[in-house]
Amino acid sequence: MKAITVRNLPPRVAKELRDRAKRDRSSLNGTVIRMLEERLGEPTSDSPKPQPRRDLSFLSGTWTKKEAAEFNRVLSQQRTIDKDLWK
Repeated sequence: MKAITVRNLPPRVAKELRDRAKRDRSSLNGTVIRMLEERLGEPTSDSPKPQPRRDLSFLSGTWTKKEAAEFNRVLSQQRTIDKDLWK
């Protein structure tokens, strides 16, 4: 079977799948396959392997509001244009 559709997935299950995929840096599809294989037994050799991400999404949401405010404060100082330097 190449494809399967799952309907009426409970929100708690959907959230756990998304969280695990994010934690494992894997696609949602790959995560579902691995979880099914784990439950059924030994993973197959042709199972999708997690691919390394080439973005910074793993950093998303890791700062506190205080850290983000401090970062923005410091960054705003760097964005100030010195009018004397532009004469």
